[in-house]
Amino acid sequence: MRQRGFTLIELVVAIFVLGLILLAVMPGIGTWLDNTRIRNVADSLQNGLQTARGEAVKRNQNMSFWLVSLNDPSKLSNDCTLSNTSGSWVVSVNAPTGHCADTPSTVSSPMLVVGRPSGDGGGRVAVTAVQSDGSTAANFVTFNGFGRADVGSGAPIAQIEVTGTNTSVTYRKLRILVSAAGQVRMCDPDPGLPATDPRKC
Repeated sequence: MRQRGFTLIELVVAIFVLGLILLAVMPGIGTWLDNTRIRNVADSLQNGLQTARGEAVKRNQNMSFWLVSLNDPSKLSNDCTLSNTSGSWVVSVNAPTGHCADTPSTVSSPMLVVGRPSGDGGGRVAVTAVQSDGSTAANFVTFNGFGRADVGSGAPIAQIEVTGTNTSVTYRKLRILVSAAGQVRMCDPDPGLPATDPRKC
């Protein structure tokens, strides 16, 4: 009786071909994963900014969005410091330095509302926040009771760039813009996009 199945040679050839295919697509998969991390961090930052603006309007009081650096990016802790290059953030009335893991409160400083760590994936994402001049570092923006960016409270964040950390890779960068009117918008800074593309910055 004749047996059916694969011979050892056929199995080795199939595994070899599969290995070649995986080797060819691995760089693309790595870039795709990094672009997904970039999108996730940008979405988180945009949500934090919108939360700060919404809370300011709801409470009719100034509310700030702060970028914070953490020793462990996977969890909020009280070792936090203000930073213009971190994907972690806190929404609170006062500066949350040393209090990022406090219980949310409307009376105890820093009157924390909510915060989010950048997560483990945030380590492969580069964040840069600047003022309206496009070059001076900024680590917070305050919204007033009308939802406008309160420029009287200091030099606020006007733009946040989010990209990957490997300079030799072409990433799908994202930019978050905060207007003086308080509008928060995510866009694509790629100069190759047509002017009519709604994603274009």
